[in-house]
Amino acid sequence: MDPNAQLRPEITTSWRRSRLSGVAPDGTDVPFSPLTEGANRLLVTAATPVIDWLADQLPAGTAVILADPEARILDRRASGNMYSRHLDEALCVPGSSYSEEHIGTNGIGSVIETSNPVIVTGSEHYRENLQNFTCAGAPLHHPLRRNLTGVLSVSCNSLDRHGLMVPLLQSAAREIKSRMYAESSLRERMLLEEFLGASRRTSAAVVSLNEDFLIKNTAAATLLDPTDHALLWDWATASMAQRTEIRSEVTLRSGAVLQAWGRMVGERPGGAAGVVVELRAAGSGPPHRKPAPPSSDPELPGRSATWRRTLADMESAARSGRDVLLTGESGTGKTRLATRIAGGNAVIFEAALAAVEQDWAMQIRSKLDGPEPVIIRQLEVLPPTHVALLAALLGSPHTARVVATANVADLSGQAARLLDHFGVRVELPPLRQRPEDIPDIATALLRGDGGPSPRVQAAALRALGNHTWPGNIRELGAVLASARLRAGGADIGDSHLPAEYRRAAGNPLPSLQRSERETIVAALDDCRGNKLAAADLLGIARSTLYRKMRSLRIDDQRWA
Repeated sequence: MDPNAQLRPEITTSWRRSRLSGVAPDGTDVPFSPLTEGANRLLVTAATPVIDWLADQLPAGTAVILADPEARILDRRASGNMYSRHLDEALCVPGSSYSEEHIGTNGIGSVIETSNPVIVTGSEHYRENLQNFTCAGAPLHHPLRRNLTGVLSVSCNSLDRHGLMVPLLQSAAREIKSRMYAESSLRERMLLEEFLGASRRTSAAVVSLNEDFLIKNTAAATLLDPTDHALLWDWATASMAQRTEIRSEVTLRSGAVLQAWGRMVGERPGGAAGVVVELRAAGSGPPHRKPAPPSSDPELPGRSATWRRTLADMESAARSGRDVLLTGESGTGKTRLATRIAGGNAVIFEAALAAVEQDWAMQIRSKLDGPEPVIIRQLEVLPPTHVALLAALLGSPHTARVVATANVADLSGQAARLLDHFGVRVELPPLRQRPEDIPDIATALLRGDGGPSPRVQAAALRALGNHTWPGNIRELGAVLASARLRAGGADIGDSHLPAEYRRAAGNPLPSLQRSERETIVAALDDCRGNKLAAADLLGIARSTLYRKMRSLRIDDQRWA
């Protein structure tokens, strides 16, 4: 009899319970929605029979481990009670994260970073408590969409490495891929059949979708843009946590308000295949719209109220004919707006180059008397030796219009007085204050890279929407460029994002909570992470500060 036989049912039961309920940061249970974990359910459904077979083939002192694309362990089968205890001590248990970000080189996280098979032996592990193990890992890619869906790993004691370990692992990975193909094909066939049936029964707009698949009829195609996939999937997962059918209003990115009827597709042990949604006008007549929600400008993307106010201020500044100062954090798009105000024929000067170009001020002086507008970028980095000179030039009569950009937070002393020479100021909001604009911005950034534009899947948009973006749009562009390379031409899923961007979870915070979060983070920054001092500064109890940090998803490790 296998000495580990009694342990296996306990592990499986514990894993299922954790996936079905979950735990919130405050310790309360969170109900599981049958639509939200489709990718992991597909992986587990395909992998479980193979893991069952593989566990029976492995000798004592070995284990087979299944992990998701974020290196979280989903299942573990250890042969032998002693080896199982060793793995427990290393926290190699369902629910633990083995990402390289957390524990360095290992047979799970390193597979995710490279998307290739790896074998890590003994001291090659970064963490000392893993150096008694040898771990081989193989990536599990979706057979249709080609994105990374998980990792299969086999481990043993570092001195017991067997030559058949890697071939056996690769054979098992191929079998899981084959089963995923059959399973995913079934899911998509089910969605297609429901879509065709619904389309025959009604003239309404019909959409059939899951987290990374969407099909729509002609009526739906005229209503939806690419970013509505994520919106509809979020609506479905939030609405169907406790039921299989829902009717309610849904507001599209265009502002159209529709009556949506959603039905879960494929209630079965492996999880729902997705949802089919019929969209109709809310009441009679064409879909009604909220007051004046304009479409997104491809060059200055975004539809949030915050961004619309900024664009309105920009248009007023452009019409004024006066010198304009654009302020905001680095990466918010100040140069793009400056170009829109000044026009494409503007002459651009970099303030930072004043330190190395001896005739920098003379060049500006000559252009101030010319016909073309002048743009001066990043006044905050202007060398102190040039501040008085530039102030004199701006204060003198000139024919050219001047549009400048600056991060006011970095201006001090005499340099701050440069701001007095601009009759109009427009402040650009940071990206964290308008996360609802991320789908439009992402579409514009990916279109600008050239070639066919990939779509950003719903799960990836949710993760991006919860990041704080200290580098703003510039940072978002770098993340999407990296994800596009990892996706290899396929749509961008959350597994393609850099590791530190995949872990944002939950729904975006409302505007008021975002403001409260920024105030608390600023206080903690000022107090260098000292909670007692920050609480005093904010005028609240320390216990209240801790509670708000949990509810507003403020990571304490930032000040560790």
